Amino acid sequence: MTDLTRMAWPTVPDRPLVLVPLGSVEQHGPHLPLDTDTRIADAVARGAARRLPGPVLVAPPVAYTASGEHQSFPGTVSIGNEALRCVLLELVRSLSLWSGRIVFVNGHGGNVRCLAEAVGRLTEEGHDVEWAPCFPAGGDAHAGHTETSLMLHLAPDLVDMTRARPGNPAPLAELMPALLAGGVGAVSPSGVLGDPTTATAEDGARLLDELIGDVAGRLCPQEVRP
Repeated sequence: MTDLTRMAWPTVPDRPLVLVPLGSVEQHGPHLPLDTDTRIADAVARGAARRLPGPVLVAPPVAYTASGEHQSFPGTVSIGNEALRCVLLELVRSLSLWSGRIVFVNGHGGNVRCLAEAVGRLTEEGHDVEWAPCFPAGGDAHAGHTETSLMLHLAPDLVDMTRARPGNPAPLAELMPALLAGGVGAVSPSGVLGDPTTATAEDGARLLDELIGDVAGRLCPQEVRP
């Protein structure tokens, strides 16, 4: 695995696989940093790159994405669906001039619609592109046990567990109508969907390993390194 930004152009390998982490800058409750999704997506991309046969490059994360559902909380920065779609299209069109396969590693659910639309269009244009989610199966929806555990493992100095409180525990499917109508603030004044108070760094390490294994397995199921 090589960090793309640390390379000089003559050292870029021929037609590498490029992983592009896709996150967000949005509220994650009163106890987690605004770049939680971006940090998780970046960590998963880097971990997956180490398990895949080379050459594999990890591009800088795309942090400003579609987070309109969190816009009622200070600190959230969203460029919206139309702008994000354009960013994804132009990134792949540029990368494709020298790269091989391009994979977006997505850590924010609000990006999924744009990703699906952009990847579909880019595939029609002939680009070798896809996307992979980094959401643990069975995890809570937002800033709860799952993301808090991951951040306790990845960046414990940025987690303030003294401010962690349970949020709305209802399943996301049940909350979706109200969430779509009024944003996350309409279903959780704290911005938390789940219970962060049970989170541990040990769970975070296990979850990260699962996410890395899932993404690497999706991309190259026959040749994943242990």
